[in-house]
Amino acid sequence: MKLYYLPGSCSLAVNIALREAGLAFDLDKVSRANLKTKSGEDFLQVNPKGYVPALKLDDGTVLTEANAILMYVAEQADTQLFPSSGTLAYYQAIGWLNYIATEVHKSHAPLFDRSASEQERSKAREKIGKAFDYLTTQLQQREHLTGHYSIADMYLYVVLGWGAYVNFSLADWPVLVAYRERIHQRDAVTAAREAEGL
Repeated sequence: MKLYYLPGSCSLAVNIALREAGLAFDLDKVSRANLKTKSGEDFLQVNPKGYVPALKLDDGTVLTEANAILMYVAEQADTQLFPSSGTLAYYQAIGWLNYIATEVHKSHAPLFDRSASEQERSKAREKIGKAFDYLTTQLQQREHLTGHYSIADMYLYVVLGWGAYVNFSLADWPVLVAYRERIHQRDAVTAAREAEGL
């Protein structure tokens, strides 16, 4: 398998998941400037959407969208990185993945967009703050989102780290700081960050 990535983007969650799952894979860094990969591929030929992550399977099939790839990886793992399909916990965990994608990840977009107005940035910070308040109430009650470490935690870990790039500190949410630090200490997280040069 080959994971196409940009350092520190949501593709980092997939990088972590692949390592937690013990799966063999290669990395190919995508240039944000020209959408060429380090190996020389035209990334738009891999993923016409033009963004990471993309995971090329051994048979040449390409999976896109972070949540879909994370769920695929979890199903390939010998260890349980996601609740069993068909259980109530499974659907609750899908809810977490969707919440992270739509309410936390997507809300950061104006903070990364240099053309966004200060009003747009302010609204984004407010929305993210509300999401962080909600996540705090949930993580005061348990160590991980689904009750045990899962791909949802890997994804949230990555998104919580984006504040360092957009001047949005987690200091007002100490529960989230502690949560992120616990995940940060995992061997697979360290290995993934090192592989991406972070």
